[in-house]
Amino acid sequence: MEEIYKKIRDLRKQRDLTLKELSEKTGLSISFLSQVERGSTSLAITSLKKIADALEVPITDFFENEENKNFVVKLENQKPFRIEGSSAEYVRLGGNFNGRSLEPLIVTLEPGFQGDVFSHPGEEFYYILEGAVIFNVDGKEYLVKAGESIHFPSSLPHSWSNPLPYKSKILSITTPAIF
Repeated sequence: MEEIYKKIRDLRKQRDLTLKELSEKTGLSISFLSQVERGSTSLAITSLKKIADALEVPITDFFENEENKNFVVKLENQKPFRIEGSSAEYVRLGGNFNGRSLEPLIVTLEPGFQGDVFSHPGEEFYYILEGAVIFNVDGKEYLVKAGESIHFPSSLPHSWSNPLPYKSKILSITTPAIF
């Protein structure tokens, strides 16, 4: 995460933006952005996306060490990671190449996980591998069980939760690519 914090500060300075100007572009507080740049706070993926958009860079620029230009992602290279502030575990399944728009992931949700409500450009497809997930899409709840799928436009307000007392595992394919 240290590289991400440093890259945010470097990009902000390269663009001659003050913390106040970045705050206005992102809707994040000046004090929070200052803490992020110093590495003294955790950073949710939603906040990182706002910062990336404000700095006019793809969010993948912050994760460039994970590049795979071989197209095939071998099992030994599928490293689980977590986004600070979330208990969900992610495993990237896709390579990294110019023009990539899909983000294929395996996501594991802890028992009782409750995600935030989001809306953004793109689409989302989820196939439940194990367990069950409740998707709330545009105010309507959908219980999706193992072997079932859901596909919807990301522009609709949406969230997900794991109602079970055990982990749920999901194949997630979304656009745009964020990692």
